[in-house]
Amino acid sequence: MKSTNRMKKIAAASVLVLGGFGAGAVATVTGSASAATGSGTSSGSTTAPDPTKSIRSDEHLLTGTTADEVRAAALAKYPGATIQRVETDSDGVYEAHIVTKAGADVNVQVGKDFAVTGTQTGGGGGDHDGPAA
Repeated sequence: MKSTNRMKKIAAASVLVLGGFGAGAVATVTGSASAATGSGTSSGSTTAPDPTKSIRSDEHLLTGTTADEVRAAALAKYPGATIQRVETDSDGVYEAHIVTKAGADVNVQVGKDFAVTGTQTGGGGGDHDGPAA
């Protein structure tokens, strides 16, 4: 009788140990699958910013007549361009982010009098072309 109880205990212990290995294997496979499919969280993002929204906290989208005047100034300088957004600029002027007919990203700086004061090519990080001619 003692040997029967002992066999039951060994069998029960074996089931628990094997169950633990099985649960670990399932967790490992599930974790690998979610990592492979990208369903987990990621700290790096390759999504481009929305060109219709201000990117910097110190720049704000323009509205109303001011927005219309800045658009008109930019389109006078670059006829046929596509306006992405018009906003205040951190340097105290207005700015129109456009894509020219040729496909170039250009920031057109516009003064308080709505005259074009300069341009910047390559979106936000390009070269300054200097004052407008």
